[in-house]
Amino acid sequence: MNRHAQAAVLFLLGAAVAHAAVTDLALRYVREGLRPLLLACGAVLVAAAVATVWYGRREAAPDGHAPRVAWLLLLPLLTLILIAPPALGSYSATHSGTALQEPHGYAALPEGADPLRLGLTDYAGRAAYDRGRTLRGRTVEVTGFVALDGAGTPYLVRMTLNCCAADARPVKVGLTGGVPPVLQPDTWLTVTGTYTPERAEDPVNGGPIPFLRVIRAEPTPEPDQPYDESGGD
Repeated sequence: MNRHAQAAVLFLLGAAVAHAAVTDLALRYVREGLRPLLLACGAVLVAAAVATVWYGRREAAPDGHAPRVAWLLLLPLLTLILIAPPALGSYSATHSGTALQEPHGYAALPEGADPLRLGLTDYAGRAAYDRGRTLRGRTVEVTGFVALDGAGTPYLVRMTLNCCAADARPVKVGLTGGVPPVLQPDTWLTVTGTYTPERAEDPVNGGPIPFLRVIRAEPTPEPDQPYDESGGD
């Protein structure tokens, strides 16, 4: 790989990283808050490409060759250009234990006409650890994708992440009541329902899985941000 090829690869890689950062593609890999860092990384790579060409012309240095291993830089470039990975789904959810943790507190829910839209993690935390005290008498609306365990129990799931998709773990809410007779894994649903004290233990790690009594379940498109970063949609 000569100097001009190095500069071209660096430029293309930087441009691809920057493009991912300004589009929803980045949300397949990292949380929303890391977009500025991706943009900065793309800018640094582009600047490095320009500097490589500028230095080579100014110094009139011989056009040396980098080690062949430098061609491996093409792999992340091709991955960004050619592959748009789906968000983690039902397979990951059923093979990972719930990530639900007890919240530090429970903010009062806003008054108003039901159904009240809640993040799935918010509902799960209130149902599992607050015994549904803030949910009683309310109709809520939550969104997630469908996962079925080995016994066929349907769950509504959102994958939560701390940094990136590599550390994503599921939060699961069991569905009971007016559950549609046929559910396909990975189908995104907006579910309207009410709190029920029914609970189960996650078969993977023994964590709590609260339930939601379904009144209505409707298919919905996958959201632009499929991962749940803060317990809200």
